[in-house]
Amino acid sequence: MASKSTGPSKTWRSTHGDLTDEEWNLICDLFPIYGGDGRIGRAPKWEKRDIVNAILYVTATGCQWRALPSNYPHWNTVHRYHVQWSKDGTWKRAGERLIEMVREKEGRDPDPSAGVVDARSVRGAATVTSPTRGYDAGKKISGRKTFGIVDTMGLLIAVVVMVASVSDNAGGTCVMHKARMRSGRLKKIFCDSGFKRTFIEQCQKYHISAEVVKRIHAHQFEALPRRWVVERTWSWLMNNRRLQIDYERDPQVTEGFIWAAHSRMLLRRLTESDIS
Repeated sequence: MASKSTGPSKTWRSTHGDLTDEEWNLICDLFPIYGGDGRIGRAPKWEKRDIVNAILYVTATGCQWRALPSNYPHWNTVHRYHVQWSKDGTWKRAGERLIEMVREKEGRDPDPSAGVVDARSVRGAATVTSPTRGYDAGKKISGRKTFGIVDTMGLLIAVVVMVASVSDNAGGTCVMHKARMRSGRLKKIFCDSGFKRTFIEQCQKYHISAEVVKRIHAHQFEALPRRWVVERTWSWLMNNRRLQIDYERDPQVTEGFIWAAHSRMLLRRLTESDIS
């Protein structure tokens, strides 16, 4: 018999706390009660809401799987579901649904027509093996590089995690393909000078205009037009400690954590009226 949900956890207090009933109702249908290939089987021991809350706890606090508090399901069960949901696109579908809801709430079309692309290198832990690990010579980081495209509101359109040694042109092209599949209205992408002719030519094949936003002053900080939006999104996501260092053996699992962190932020945005 499935365990009853105990409601929001009382063991920790932060802006990333367990899902409220209102938040859970927005995405609950994306997490099926039963697992397997259409077979019902025996009743699950844990409700999916408990497992989702546990994944969000790991995402926010950056704790080890084995360090999950006892009020959550067993860590091995939580880890198994997170890997499954990362690879089958469950976390991605949850994020995309919430993004569409936020855009509609702001009076915009669900599919964005403009985006901003950027890359961020993250140090890899010892669990990140050499086939999926590289060295970013520019930033002197050994690990992985995350390429992301956000809309003009700072909401994720597409994300891909690759080895840190991959060039901005190659990684930008890959994430651009994903973004084009996500939104058929995409016509404009803003980027920095690291994305060169190859990336711009690939964008043109999809009838997308790529505009390079250059530095205004070489020796002082200044928020660059359009590009500050994606930097703000990275800072939002980096509030989740699990994303500050990459521990995952499979880059798809890291992408799942990114979508989970983004979904948590959007759930709060949709349900809390005091957030502008």
